[in-house]
Amino acid sequence: MDSMQDTETVVIGGVDAHSDTHEAAALDDRGALLGTETFTTTFAGYAGLLEWLRAFGRVKVVAIESTGAYAAGLVCYLREHDIGVLEVNQPHAHTRRRRGNSDPIDAEMAARLALAGKATAISKQTDAIVESIRLLRVTRDGAVKARSAAIVQLSQLIVTAPQQLREQLAVRRSIRGKATLCRKLRPSVSDLDQPSQAAKLALRSLARRIEELDLEIAELDEQLKLLVARAAPRTTQLLGISTGHAGQLLLSAGQNIERMRGEGAFAALCGASPIPASFGHTTRHRLNYGGDRAANRALHMIAVCRLRYCARTQAYAARRTKEGKTKREIIRCLKRHIAREAYHALQADLADLAAPQAPRPRHAIATTCGAGFIGRHADNSALDIYRNDPARLRTVSVMRVDRRVARPPKQLPSILIAQNRQAGRIDERDRAVSRDDVHAVGDAGKQSRQQLR
Repeated sequence: MDSMQDTETVVIGGVDAHSDTHEAAALDDRGALLGTETFTTTFAGYAGLLEWLRAFGRVKVVAIESTGAYAAGLVCYLREHDIGVLEVNQPHAHTRRRRGNSDPIDAEMAARLALAGKATAISKQTDAIVESIRLLRVTRDGAVKARSAAIVQLSQLIVTAPQQLREQLAVRRSIRGKATLCRKLRPSVSDLDQPSQAAKLALRSLARRIEELDLEIAELDEQLKLLVARAAPRTTQLLGISTGHAGQLLLSAGQNIERMRGEGAFAALCGASPIPASFGHTTRHRLNYGGDRAANRALHMIAVCRLRYCARTQAYAARRTKEGKTKREIIRCLKRHIAREAYHALQADLADLAAPQAPRPRHAIATTCGAGFIGRHADNSALDIYRNDPARLRTVSVMRVDRRVARPPKQLPSILIAQNRQAGRIDERDRAVSRDDVHAVGDAGKQSRQQLR
């Protein structure tokens, strides 16, 4: 008799993602098309898509296009339900030429790429601190571009402004200094038909925009510095790797850096892997013009910084120059070494983030008042901790100041002393020390009652 596992159909899903709808296709393990369906980009749509796939059998994996864009919400939902997700690029041009282009065809082709083993890239994890860094970096980059555009517009308007206004702004030589003067302009709103007054209003508006963007960028930089230092403490300690460089390398690697096979895959992702360019008796490698160009730029700036400030890197460059390497080839080799070093540092940092945090120790809280013990337990188990240790009795006294307490606070230690003296756990020296504590606790109680009044 066949078991359920032997007769269960294995399903490979494919999704062509869009902003409002997702087109899904289902294949079995033999490549037969089980069906196609359209779902909305909502939680109900995600649940319906997963339920529709499970209706055909056991879902093995889902291949999705645009995992970091339109399908980001679907990827998070499938991972929460323990469904494997693969990232698929657009179908090959030959496939579109032979079969055409439509959403059901793209979804089916995505599933077939996963079934054939050609789609092996695991999508990035977008529900942790690296995603937070990405969001802030995107906002900061937009603010920097807007500030640059505003500065260019300000400089151009100053060139075409009326001559009298240009002479007033000529006191400052830098564009930043001119922007400071523009913020102090006072245009006449009733006379905006005059070019001089309209120019003042336009220049002041641009100058204020630059100032607001400066404050926004500074605030984002402060938050990014804290997040990056928390996510990659080892990486930021490396020479030449600043908060911006470490943040970009984190975004390129992703929260789940284990999705890469090793440092070679990370170097290829950053465009720092050597490309063979040998011919005849000449053996050489050239630059890699592919990969993540933002990550490649970060590696390039780190290499330039180390060439200037690191004696070890300078010695390496001198040795490679004697071997006949050009400066571009030396920088390419340095970027490959930096990619290796950064990969291992990021791997250790992200492993620490993924490791389960140890639970914080729970401290015993013993609160007493004139009416008796107040704590988490009704019995005197928490108070027994201090009864068994006279040293703790002398140094630890937790008091609750309340107007409803009948006894004055300075009588509180005396109650504990009497209880311990009856049990034979306190001597005269402890009693003398506790008497000294009476006055300190009494003074604190007076100050607390005055504050409450």
